Amino acid sequence: MPWQNSRLGVLAWGLFQAFAYLVLALPSLVIIGASLNPGSVLTFPPHGLTLAWYLRAADTPAFTDSFLLSVELASAATALSLIAGTPAAYALQRYRLPGLQSVQALLLSPLVIPAIVLGIGLLMFCNLIGVGQGLIALLLGHFVLTLPYVVRTLVASFSLFDVVLEEAAQSLRASRFVTWYRVILPNIVPGLLSAAIFSFVTSFGNVALSIFLVSGSVATLPVQMFAAVEHSSDPTLAAVASFVIFITGIIVLTIDRLAGLQRLV
Repeated sequence: MPWQNSRLGVLAWGLFQAFAYLVLALPSLVIIGASLNPGSVLTFPPHGLTLAWYLRAADTPAFTDSFLLSVELASAATALSLIAGTPAAYALQRYRLPGLQSVQALLLSPLVIPAIVLGIGLLMFCNLIGVGQGLIALLLGHFVLTLPYVVRTLVASFSLFDVVLEEAAQSLRASRFVTWYRVILPNIVPGLLSAAIFSFVTSFGNVALSIFLVSGSVATLPVQMFAAVEHSSDPTLAAVASFVIFITGIIVLTIDRLAGLQRLV
């Protein structure tokens, strides 16, 4: 009998899975526990329960403003990446023209280039074109950062799309726009959602690149949190991090109910 089907094997596999899930969840559980500590020092385990630090975080303009900026920036970068990445992924998958492999390597290069190197390069480029640091530089940087995730995800989606459906629509005298809108896009919705999720999360949580492009009045939430670590040790930072964890969990659960996470991979 294979060990997987034996009672001991099933028990060992179950214990291994439980341990793996615990290791993955432990950092989040520690942060959430520390955010509920009534003491003024960031410690774990908590010596009581309080929501005072969440209220303090909500009353801190540095955190609320940077949170809204991060949401807007991630949404804008995701939208731009989807607009530019969808036709690029379609061309890379459908056509076999000279030079397309080089284009694909160029589009995916931010995945392998260290973020700190990419950040320095983008900072120099933005200064060269007169943009400098600020919102435009952040948007440009996050677009460059998220575009590879969109292209890579949608190339896989287009590879699974049955080209016969597209050819049938064209044989019925459907225009290119109608074919895209009525045939292609509905069949790659799971891929679009997956690309949007990867893009948004990558943009929202980025620090290594954003830290080079922020200005004194424009800073994303991760950069603001990174700066707060050096100057504060109270649980307010843990409360902000826990709020981000809650929001991320709600987004994942909502998408799972609407589309099913198993369809997005």
